[in-house]
Amino acid sequence: MKILDTGIEDLIIDLKPLNNGMEKANFVLASQWDYERVTYDYKVGSPEKNITYYIRVQGYALEGDVDKGDAVIKLLTPLLGKHYYPHGIEYGENEEFPESLVNRASSILQNVKANIEPFAKS
Repeated sequence: MKILDTGIEDLIIDLKPLNNGMEKANFVLASQWDYERVTYDYKVGSPEKNITYYIRVQGYALEGDVDKGDAVIKLLTPLLGKHYYPHGIEYGENEEFPESLVNRASSILQNVKANIEPFAKS
């Protein structure tokens, strides 16, 4: 599910302050990057058996190289996904998400915005 109107979609930002801001908001980059793309995940626990939710923020390099740390990243619309053990994460529009989870995800993304917006390029 796309999480719309967060204020971070289409932000353009250098990789280093982006990494710092995402880490402050407890998002993990881990090994989910390549030379041109980054993917940050935030794990949201669930009382449902064998189900975990994830907030995902993705971006791609407009210039530079993610591997070298000199990339300028354009962020995409954040996603909310549901992990079904052992099959994987589904981000489809047909997924059902509790309203409380959607509200929590929006709040977490506002924290991300506060961390990274001061470093965004105009």
